[in-house]
Amino acid sequence: MNHPQQPPFEPVVLRERGANDATSDRRLFVQFYAATTRPGAESPTSVALTPALRDQRIDAVLYEDARDPRGFGVAFASEDPHQIIEAARTLFVQPAWIALEILPDYTMLGRSYSLGYETDIEDTLIHRPLRHLLDPDWPWAIWYPLRRSGAFETLPQDQKRKILGEHARIGMDWGRSGLARDIRLACHGLGGADNDFVIGLFGRDLFPLSALIARMRSTEQTSQYLEQLGPFFAGRAVWRSTNT
Repeated sequence: MNHPQQPPFEPVVLRERGANDATSDRRLFVQFYAATTRPGAESPTSVALTPALRDQRIDAVLYEDARDPRGFGVAFASEDPHQIIEAARTLFVQPAWIALEILPDYTMLGRSYSLGYETDIEDTLIHRPLRHLLDPDWPWAIWYPLRRSGAFETLPQDQKRKILGEHARIGMDWGRSGLARDIRLACHGLGGADNDFVIGLFGRDLFPLSALIARMRSTEQTSQYLEQLGPFFAGRAVWRSTNT
């Protein structure tokens, strides 16, 4: 009996790749939650929320929501997603935290990734995101997800690089000017809204972060190839871990 010939087996390689053939199997997962005080409950203070968060022994940041005086945000970061799940499930049933109700539309989970040209891949994947997330001198943050349109994925690679390069140059200008830093996370399959990426912007002041997003609106990627942008969480960090 003749059997159909099987196509050649090609092993799947999931390593992140950088410049000069550097590779890494490490990735940082970041989970962001926004929560508001349940109706009828007394709004907890950030001071009351901090001890239980500190007890989780995970890299984390607590934010006061700039738009909701009864709201907070919390970001967890770990190379082990199991640790994030355990920390969140433990935290939100603790006294003070139990008064908060998670807002599903603002729940964002992403992972660090490389583009293939990074000269220090370990810094790109682990250390740089943690530095930006935990820097006490940069308390303001805007977190948001985004989804590109399917049309972007059909473009030639050279055109994609040109479009993304325009975006990247603006971000570098803001960074070199001391106005903003970012964390870029891939979230394919990790979010309820089928988002592609989660972005965290960080600054010493809030206005430059808003101005950066406004500047990005005019880029080709944002104006023509984004299907969904936001919702946005804007907040001020009031506590961050010192575990790293």
